[in-house]
Amino acid sequence: MSKNPLASIIMNCHNGEKFLRKSLNSVINQTYKNWELIFYDNQSVDRSKKILKSFKNNKIKYIRSKKYLKLYEARNLAIKAAQGKYITFLDTDDWWGKNKLLDQILLIEKNNSTLIYSNVWMYNNKNKKKYLFCGDKEPSGKITQRLLNKYKVGIITVMLKKEAFKKFKFNNKYQIIGDFDFFTKLSINNNFSYIDKPLTYYRMHEKNLSKIKLKVYIKEMAHWINENNKMFTNLGFSIYSQKIFLMKLRAKIIFFKLLNLLGV
Repeated sequence: MSKNPLASIIMNCHNGEKFLRKSLNSVINQTYKNWELIFYDNQSVDRSKKILKSFKNNKIKYIRSKKYLKLYEARNLAIKAAQGKYITFLDTDDWWGKNKLLDQILLIEKNNSTLIYSNVWMYNNKNKKKYLFCGDKEPSGKITQRLLNKYKVGIITVMLKKEAFKKFKFNNKYQIIGDFDFFTKLSINNNFSYIDKPLTYYRMHEKNLSKIKLKVYIKEMAHWINENNKMFTNLGFSIYSQKIFLMKLRAKIIFFKLLNLLGV
């Protein structure tokens, strides 16, 4: 293992003050200390900057966007400013366990993988209960078909080599599925590693569970299937499971509409 490689943490923020302090504390309290935080402020008008500056840590780099950008465009710009060998992601409403960086640095260096991901706690902000995102052990190695069948790569669990972004970038036109698009295509020619324990916490709350986001997800996934079906088929992969998943999502929207019509 190279001696304490630098890990760059990408935190994109647009009015994220509500849960920001907990997210930042989970970075500060990491047992692995060679990190930098790229905090990309996407035109916030709340107290996010003030909360960030209160930490007074020279490992934190603050960048404010000149205009409001779509999420994946903002992610690409934040990554461009990163200096680390490895890139990781943390959103302002989520947080990490204290050994997240250490556990991943050790294994990604040992395996020389392009990307490493882990299980994650899904935390319900309303009832304060949590459950594991992955019920079964996820695979390592060349896992493209697995990702197409059952996508289980939470972006807050990911660590990957920065050099991966020399060939790929997040697709700026997506608002929801940019990480699915990026990681699935990256997996075609790269090995992934998996840690079968939860290293992160994904907070479920009213904003990230909205029906509006579900509609955007459906629209983007339909576009993705239409645009990428031929490429993946020619490479010997099947996206049939994604088509079925899309049908189920559409049925869910119809169900919501029926409930509204019935006044339920």
